[in-house]
Order: sequence, then structure tokens, then C-alpha cells
Amino acid sequence: QVQLVESGGGLVQPGGSLRLSCTASGIIFRITPTGMAWYRQAPGKERELVATMPARGPTNYADFVEGRFTISRDNAKNTVYLQMNSLKPEDTAVYYCNTKVRSVPYWGQGTQVTVSS
Repeated sequence: QVQLVESGGGLVQPGGSLRLSCTASGIIFRITPTGMAWYRQAPGKERELVATMPARGPTNYADFVEGRFTISRDNAKNTVYLQMNSLKPEDTAVYYCNTKVRSVPYWGQGTQVTVSS
């Protein structure tokens, strides 16, 4: 069973930075290349894609990222990261880690990011 656990959320002022982490269990990145993604869901809105890191190939970002976020992974730690810089109030949301193994999607529990002065 694949499990994803996010961490790193919190309250930050506009213009600040946060690094989110998502640690996977039940799968070993260095043995089974696995695509990973970050989504977010703001209150009253649908969940939306933020960034993807395929098992092979380039990373991709939503247009609203505008070069502010970077997705990366550490296979030795079975962890994927989302470095978020120049945060805006509209980035406030619950951020979720996602992967798909053998066509089955898995989600973490989410981590709250609040950008406010």
C-alpha cells in the first residue's frame, strides 16, 4: 500500500517562502521510477494542479506558478519537494501530494499553506 505524507505548510507573509515535503512509503523511488505531482485546493474552489515531475521527462508547472515554485525529488529519501518562493495571498490553500501506481491514484492528507500579513 502506497502512503504519502506531506509536511512543511504553515503561515507565511506575502513574499515569503516555504518548502513542502512529501514522503512516500510502500514504493521505492530509486527502484520504481514514479511520477509525482503537487495539487492545491483553496476554500470554495476545485483542486488544481500545481506541478508535476514525471518518472522521466521534464517537470511542468501551472501557469499561475510564474517561475516561483520548484518541484524536486530526493530518491534516497523517497521524498518529493515543492519549494515555493514569492508567495502571494492567492496561494493560500491545502497542498496535496499525488502519485499513480499501476493506474491507481494515491493522495496525501494535505498540508495547509496560509499566506497573510
